[in-house]
Amino acid sequence: MASPLQPPDSPALSQPSLSSDAPVSAGKATSLLPPAQMLVGLGLAVAGVVAFSFRPVIIKLAYRYDVDPVTLIMLRMVFALPFFLGMALWSRGGKGERSPIAGRDLALTVALGVTGYYAASFCDFLGLRYVSAGMGRLLLFLYPTIVVVLSALFLGKRIGLREVVALVVSYAGVALVVWSEIGTGHPDFATGAALVFMGAFLYSIYLVGSSRVVQRIGSMRFTAYAMTAACLCCILQFLVLRPLAALDLPLPVYGLSAVMAVVCTVLPVLMTAEALRRVGPNLVALSGAIGPVSAAVFGYLVLAEPMGWLQLAGAALTVAGVMIISLWKTA
Repeated sequence: MASPLQPPDSPALSQPSLSSDAPVSAGKATSLLPPAQMLVGLGLAVAGVVAFSFRPVIIKLAYRYDVDPVTLIMLRMVFALPFFLGMALWSRGGKGERSPIAGRDLALTVALGVTGYYAASFCDFLGLRYVSAGMGRLLLFLYPTIVVVLSALFLGKRIGLREVVALVVSYAGVALVVWSEIGTGHPDFATGAALVFMGAFLYSIYLVGSSRVVQRIGSMRFTAYAMTAACLCCILQFLVLRPLAALDLPLPVYGLSAVMAVVCTVLPVLMTAEALRRVGPNLVALSGAIGPVSAAVFGYLVLAEPMGWLQLAGAALTVAGVMIISLWKTA
């Protein structure tokens, strides 16, 4: 399995490349890469992580206009859907991806998309009503550790000493941040944290279940079809649960939804995929460590969320634990 250092809605790291060109081998020495390729690849990887880490801040800004999560996630998916439909059409002409998809693989792709991109994102949107943007991003960043546990339970992968150390370090960091925010945040902070963690858990299920399907049907088709299924679920959910009058919203909500769809969803997928092709998963995994930090900084600058030494120390521990797992897996 490739490095699982990409949060929900950003599937590129679980599917190595959206290009027909061969990606850089995980074991290829970075010193052999041309300096320009290295610089561009790292730049794309960092830009993808930073763009995605701005998503919880945009969600929190939209909530100031009294929009509910069902409507907000629907608007985001409506703006993102045309891009993923375009990817689906483009993938039909890709090398090795012209053969029809077996019914079983199509059903698995849809089910995994609904689990990893619809259900996981919805839990994240709900949870962000009660926790800070930085806290939400930190909890989501735990999913590589959950992948390790699920792989041990269902795929027979052995958990070694390094993984145990990584798990202890990661969850110690989260415990430190949670402890620092208990009693100072929203009264339903525990509920929000549980919802965001559930989103990370659901995305971990997607990662564990998708690896073999991707190999059979191709990365781009899998991404496009899974994301399209998730978009349609979000739209259907809105039509069932909300009247059309719920769309009578201030114009900034539509602007924030469009930014969230394009800048924080579609572009990170494409930028991370191209970064993987240029520099390989090890360096892209390293860039993933910027995510929780950039989200905390954005939350501090835009939302005036607290960022004390306890939050920074906890974030550092969590990032260190996840990096131990991710870099070892991609070595």
